[in-house]
Amino acid sequence: MSDSSRRQGAGETASDPADPASGGPHVLVIDDEHSIVDAIRIGLRLQGFTVDGARAGLAGLEMAQRVRPDVIVLDVMLPELDGLSVCRRLRATSDVPIILLTARDEVEDRILGLDSGADDYLIKPFSVGELAARVRAVLRRRQPFSGDVLRMGDLTLDHAAREVLVAGRPVTLTAREYDLLYLFMRHPRQVLTREAILEGVWGYDYPGDDNIVDVYVRSLRAKLGDRPPRRIQTVRGVGYALKE
Repeated sequence: MSDSSRRQGAGETASDPADPASGGPHVLVIDDEHSIVDAIRIGLRLQGFTVDGARAGLAGLEMAQRVRPDVIVLDVMLPELDGLSVCRRLRATSDVPIILLTARDEVEDRILGLDSGADDYLIKPFSVGELAARVRAVLRRRQPFSGDVLRMGDLTLDHAAREVLVAGRPVTLTAREYDLLYLFMRHPRQVLTREAILEGVWGYDYPGDDNIVDVYVRSLRAKLGDRPPRRIQTVRGVGYALKE
């Protein structure tokens, strides 16, 4: 089989014209496990989404460029090109929301995924209902915003443009990191509990434990160059606060 045939075989179109869900938000699923792609396809279609699928990294990149999805669900372990590499390539040219699927739940793996440009991640095995909730959440965060500009110290956040500056220099954040910073800047000097952050940033009842907040705070601090004394301060046993 030729390379081109293999690449074609690795991609599959899951949104046919007869699909009653066609016309809803467009989700591209990149995963080499047929059972997972099929389960996601059926479950998301029933909830009004249009779904395309690809079974390898390069095929997924090609399909993303062709169909321009609203959200990408991306497995970390892929043939040809691994999911983190796919994520980095996508993020170099697009701000499409990316949800990583991974069987690994170590903090270091989560940070690596976030630093690669992912907006969220989901640990296998998972329910399609939870995935659908996360897809809706990232789509909500991409809706038009009001035009407020928030400032605190050398931080500037332009909410209409979704731009962040540190001492006048632009900082690139994932959608989730941005939403976390926006929450902090709307509540300056206020101590926010982990539960309040989960509700304010995730927008639904997150079924996992709240250490996901610690992972995102750590990633946000790194991108802001936040070294002691920190802008985002830890209040032990409670949560976090943004201070000048």
